[in-house]
Amino acid sequence: MPYELKVRKIGNSYGVVLPKEALATLRVKEGDTLTLAEGAHGSMNLSAYRAEVSRQMSVVQDVMDRYRHTLRELAK
Repeated sequence: MPYELKVRKIGNSYGVVLPKEALATLRVKEGDTLTLAEGAHGSMNLSAYRAEVSRQMSVVQDVMDRYRHTLRELAK
């Protein structure tokens, strides 16, 4: 379900307030960390931060960086 969020000035920064339904869907509470990642076609994906997933993504990024030429050849 899409939520319309207003960007608000908070001190010297900007933020959005998430409705309680969105927090329940994300399974987060006050003080938890969220991850905002770029998705396909300019979209953004918001998800709850998971340390294990973050560690796995770091490993994947390292492998992709080291073997970028090989992966490019395999993609042909």
